[in-house]
Amino acid sequence: MIGSTRVGIVGGGPAGLMLSHLLQVAGIDSIVIETRSREEIEQTHRAGILERDSVRLLVESGVSDRVLREGHEHQGIDLRFGGVSHRIDFQGLVGASVWLYPQTDVFIDLASARERDGGDVRYGVTETAVVDVTSDRPGMLFTDAEGVRQEVRCDVLVGADGSHSMTRSTVVDRKDYFRQYPFAWFGILCEAPPSAPELIYTRSERGFALISQRTDSVQRMYFQCSPDESVDDWSEDRIWAELQARLAGADGFTLKEGRIFDKTVLPFRSYVCEPLRYGNLVLAGDAAHTVPPTGAKGLNLALADVRVLAEVLESAVLKNDKAALDSYTARALDRVWKAQYFSNWMTTMLHALPDASDFDVRRQLAELTAVVDSEHASRYLAECYTGWPTP
Repeated sequence: MIGSTRVGIVGGGPAGLMLSHLLQVAGIDSIVIETRSREEIEQTHRAGILERDSVRLLVESGVSDRVLREGHEHQGIDLRFGGVSHRIDFQGLVGASVWLYPQTDVFIDLASARERDGGDVRYGVTETAVVDVTSDRPGMLFTDAEGVRQEVRCDVLVGADGSHSMTRSTVVDRKDYFRQYPFAWFGILCEAPPSAPELIYTRSERGFALISQRTDSVQRMYFQCSPDESVDDWSEDRIWAELQARLAGADGFTLKEGRIFDKTVLPFRSYVCEPLRYGNLVLAGDAAHTVPPTGAKGLNLALADVRVLAEVLESAVLKNDKAALDSYTARALDRVWKAQYFSNWMTTMLHALPDASDFDVRRQLAELTAVVDSEHASRYLAECYTGWPTP
C-alpha cells in the first residue's frame, strides 16, 4: 500500500512523538513509525531529569501538565566528596529548577497526547527502510503490525530512531565524532524510601556513585564499574556494601536499603554526527548524538532538537522553503556541543579515572573544591544543568 504525508518520522520515542505533536500544532501532518510496541516502551524503565525548558515544552505545547502534578521539582543537587556533601542551589544561583520525571512517563504523556489528537503513530513495524532521501519525495518502507507492506512518501524525512539509527547510515560523507569511556554505570532499582530529597553526585576513592529517586517507594542508584561487569556477579549484599562505602563520610550519611528488583550495566559513550541534514532527511535525538548520563542531557537534547526542527519544518513545508533545512544543523549542534562539554566535564570531574597519578587525584579534588567554594563556578554548573535557553 502506498500513502503520503508532509513529514515522515522514523522513531516513535519522545523525540519523534514530540515532533509529531508540534507539527500538528503548526498544521503539518505527519506519520510516525516505530519498531517497538507502545506497551513495550511503556514498560521499559528509563530515568529522567527534565530541564526547565523541557518542562515548559511539555506543558505549554499542550502535551500534558502531569509533570507539574506528579513530577518532583529539584532546586539543586549535592556534590559529595571527601565524605561531605556540598549543595549546589540552582534556584539561588540561577533562579531555575529541574524536575525528576522518568523518560518512561514523558513517553506515556506524548503517546497519550498523540492518541488524543488523532496522530498517526504506527507501532510494531518491521523491515523498515528509507529511500530516495535526496529526491523531492523521499519515502519510508515498512511492514505494519498487521503484516501489510507499506510505502509512505513525504516532503521531508526525520530520523529519530535512536542511537542504533538505521536512517543515519544513509547520510553519505558524514563526520562521526565518537568517544568510548573506559567505565560504565552499574544501575539498580530498589524498593526503599528516598535517601535524600535531591540527587547526590558522589566522588569517592572507590569510584563515582549517583543517588537518585524514582517515586516515594522506588529509588534508582548507580555506581561506577567496568564496562564488562556482569550483573550476575553482584549479590544484593555486595551492591549495598559498595554503595554504602562510596557514600560513607564523617557526617554519618547512610543509604536506606531495600529489595533490588532491577540491575543493569550502562556503557558510557559520546557521539555526534555532522551534518544533521542529507538531502530531505534530517536527524534528531539519539540518532544524531549521544552523551554520557552524568549531565542528564540526553532526553533534554532530543526535545531541544525537535523544538528547533519544528520551526525549521514550518518554513520548509508550509512555505516550500527547503533551504530552511540548512539552518537546522548549526542551530541544533550549538547546544549539542555545549552539552557534550558539560557532560564530559561532570564525568571526568567525578569518576575515578584509569591510570590516574597521585597528582591527577589531588587535582580532581581541587577542581571539586573550586566549584563548591566559588559562587561563579557553582553558578556555571547550575546554568548548564538546568539548561540553556533554546534560540
